[in-house]
Amino acid sequence: MRVTGAKDDVVEVSRAVLLRRGFALEYATLGWNVVGIAVLAVAAVTARSVALAGFGLDSLIEIGASTVVIWELSGTGEERQRRALRLIGIGFALLAAYLSVQSTVVLATGFRPHHSTLGIVWTAITAAVMFLLAFGKARTGEALDNPVLRTEGRVTLIDGLLAAAVLLGLMLNLTLGWWWADPAAGYVLVYYAVREVREIFFAEQ
Repeated sequence: MRVTGAKDDVVEVSRAVLLRRGFALEYATLGWNVVGIAVLAVAAVTARSVALAGFGLDSLIEIGASTVVIWELSGTGEERQRRALRLIGIGFALLAAYLSVQSTVVLATGFRPHHSTLGIVWTAITAAVMFLLAFGKARTGEALDNPVLRTEGRVTLIDGLLAAAVLLGLMLNLTLGWWWADPAAGYVLVYYAVREVREIFFAEQ
């Protein structure tokens, strides 16, 4: 019995450490994206870029997703986890709807965004930061066997991929004058957002 009790204590300590790590990762993501919304708002308005505006909206959704995970990690229960996953899925659906309309309008009207040095610098740094955070969340979520943290880790990974896609669009516009690369990057965001919605709402349980 003593051995069993000692093992249980070790498991509880290990879980507590993992939970603290999960909270730290989510608070770091939350803080980065709060700053990001302000930076991206300035960059998007200055450059009149649909991709930067969409990425700013994605940052807002990431804030919501991180808040949901912090809420879920503070409690227990499968119903709480399911509700948290649904909230994240709704955020992705809203992002996909907005970007589909906005990117289509930009392409149809031939609206040409300006260059954005601020947008290029921010998306480059954000891509690196999000990839690191996503790696940490994936490992921590797996260790905790927490599907919400794992799913939000994919949200963060997508955030990094989207930052890279937006960065590519901005660079193509800057170097080659390919103005359509900006709304095209918006469609990349739509693809990943729809994929996550399907994963959350329609994947086999």
